[in-house]
Amino acid sequence: MLHFSRWKTILIWLTVLAGILYAAPNLVPASTLASLPNWLPKRQLTLGLDLQGGSHILLQIDRQDLANERLESARDEVRTSLRDAQIGYTGLTGTANSIQVRIRDQGQIEAAKTALERLTQPISTGLFMSGSVTEMEMAEPEPGLLRFTLTEAGIDYRIAAALTQSIEVVGRRVNELGTTEPIIQRQGSDRIMVQVPGLQDPQRLKDILGQTAKLTFQMVDQSIPVEEAISGRPPAGSTVLYSTDEPRVPHLIENRIIVSGENLVDAQATFDQRTNEPVVSFRFDSRGATRFGQATQANVGRLFAIILDDEVISAPQIREPILGGTGQISG
Repeated sequence: MLHFSRWKTILIWLTVLAGILYAAPNLVPASTLASLPNWLPKRQLTLGLDLQGGSHILLQIDRQDLANERLESARDEVRTSLRDAQIGYTGLTGTANSIQVRIRDQGQIEAAKTALERLTQPISTGLFMSGSVTEMEMAEPEPGLLRFTLTEAGIDYRIAAALTQSIEVVGRRVNELGTTEPIIQRQGSDRIMVQVPGLQDPQRLKDILGQTAKLTFQMVDQSIPVEEAISGRPPAGSTVLYSTDEPRVPHLIENRIIVSGENLVDAQATFDQRTNEPVVSFRFDSRGATRFGQATQANVGRLFAIILDDEVISAPQIREPILGGTGQISG
């Protein structure tokens, strides 16, 4: 027969009592937690998907769809670049992972190659991958016929960038459900695993994740202080939106959209070579470049907002006109 001294017995029972008190919040409904004594812990143990059930979804990026989108924007760049350089062409078509164009005047072939060389320039992969990658390669299978092929490394870069950006968007969407501690993880090279413990309606999760993210570039209305717009009434044509920061910062935003995500060809997180600060490099298609160039030229010194799903991601200042369709955003 085991025999314990009195002090050991007391210590054992105190340990058991402490365990019971610590676990007590998990034995009562969440609605009654506030009525427990202040000296008791109030935080309940968050059960995982295996214990309390929930919704589990695996999202996958479509490799070919991503390649098709890039080829479509490249076709638009070819059309715009040759038109700006006043070079005649015909047969601008695409097949598989390539596009091709025929230059009419043999004497303008070299000029056409120069006008289109930016399509084949290496891209700094920034935070998504290491080093740089050549996204497209140019070949001339016959005189005057220029063919641009999307490389496998280029597609991999696009997938890595899309995956990183999608995880952030998915996180925002899942947080709208108000659930505790959802799990959002990258799986493999092209998939995202989403687990939401406690959510018993997977269709609701699918509906939220299936909504198209809305990205817009709009001017910040600086005609009145934003506090005045909140306490009173915003000026006609403007709306108060909040940032994604904590605490959330209000911004008075003009409703007019300068350019939207449909005009965005490329966006990547990287570092400024001069200051080594994190920045976002972006590039618009020809239509977006024209609109953005006109807006920045007319609004030097003002703030413009980058808005995702009605939340202000950033509101930098326009320091100079951005006329080439490419630029960097910091802050």
